[in-house]
Amino acid sequence: MDHLQQLVQRYPLLKDSVNDINAAFEIIKESYTGGGKLLIAGNGGSASDAEHIAGELMKTFAKKRVLPDFFVSELKKVDCEMYEYLLPRLQPGLPAIALSGHASLNTACINDIDGNITFAQQVYGYGKEADVLLGISTSGNSKNVLHACAVAKAKKLKIIALTGAGGGKLKQYADVCISVPETQTYKIQELHLPVYHIICMMLEDYFF
Repeated sequence: MDHLQQLVQRYPLLKDSVNDINAAFEIIKESYTGGGKLLIAGNGGSASDAEHIAGELMKTFAKKRVLPDFFVSELKKVDCEMYEYLLPRLQPGLPAIALSGHASLNTACINDIDGNITFAQQVYGYGKEADVLLGISTSGNSKNVLHACAVAKAKKLKIIALTGAGGGKLKQYADVCISVPETQTYKIQELHLPVYHIICMMLEDYFF
């Protein structure tokens, strides 16, 4: 049984989201294959989800990740003592940045410019065409996430939306919108977690 089948078995409400989840996986996979990264934007509980996703992608999640031979060889040349320490501990990561995690930059934007510009500013600074923006909003209408999507669109990034039922305004910006079938915030968030866990697991299986 593959990951998506297991997901539906455990969370039958997500049956109609399977195609969108798989499409989101394909977009991120293509980005990573082309040297891109994942930028993740969300507020409140969704900011915690953004951090959670980055944590699952940037180190081992569900299976062992092995360092590539060429890197191991180069590391050994740098410092033998450091090599002995790092080799059993260092884990390959898939580059992911939670945009909510930069307190100094975000509070500077809030203080100097406008609080709704924080994610857009980071997308403009970090984003390149090979990248993907994942916008998480239970309503699909979070202004700072929408602003980030507008900038991402202008910079030719792919956009994935993770929302509640209907998708809100975010849906119109997204290449793929995973809108889980709930309308209450906490119920939406309860379904967001298994969705992004499965995507992270699929990516880990593919690349490692």
